[in-house]
Formats: sequence, structure tokens, C-alpha cells
Amino acid sequence: QVQLVESGGDFMQPGGSLRLSCAASGSILRCNDMGWYRQAPGKQRELVASISRGGSTNYADFVKGRFTISRDNAKNAVYLQMNSLEPGDTAVYYCNADVQRPGWTSVRNLWGQGTQVTVSL
Repeated sequence: QVQLVESGGDFMQPGGSLRLSCAASGSILRCNDMGWYRQAPGKQRELVASISRGGSTNYADFVKGRFTISRDNAKNAVYLQMNSLEPGDTAVYYCNADVQRPGWTSVRNLWGQGTQVTVSL
């Protein structure tokens, strides 16, 4: 079974930093595009940042200059360094990846279970 396992969510005061991690577990051939989304209470899930296998990145305007996405292809992992956190960043953060594995005839898009980030005084 292939899963995306996230970690790093926590409670943080405004201005603080957190680093989220996500790794694909199971028999993986490769992860293509990977990304982070977030969903705040009462709001739709939204893209935070994405990164291609080659390292090209894309960021939502509301995190530009504050968050950095990176990945380790050898570990099938993606990371989100979050600096200058604001209360508006409070949400459940979800990892997303396009995954290829032996036995699958096509790439599948997978989601992690989510990790809670709370920014408050």
C-alpha cells in the first residue's frame, strides 16, 4: 500500500517558523509533481505550493517570500519551510503527489492525511 505520511504540524506564535515533511511510503517507482495544500475551517482546500520532479516551483501569492517548498527525490519526500507565520496560516496542511509504482498502469494522485498548523498568540 502506498501512502503519503506527513509530519511537522504544531502550534506556533505569529512570526514563528515550522517545517512540514511528507514522504511516500511503500513500493514507489517515482513521484512526479508534489505539493502542499491547506484547508481552513469553513473554507475550500487551496494550493500553497507545488514542485516538479525537476525542481520547478509554484507558490500561492499569500505565501510568496515566506514559505519555501523543496523535495528529495531519493526519499520520495517533499518539505515546506514556513517562516513569518501569521494567524491566517492556521489550517490543516495536506501533502499531494502524483505517484508511479510497480503494477500501476498509470500515475495516481494521492493525498496525505493532513497535519494541523495553528498560529496564535
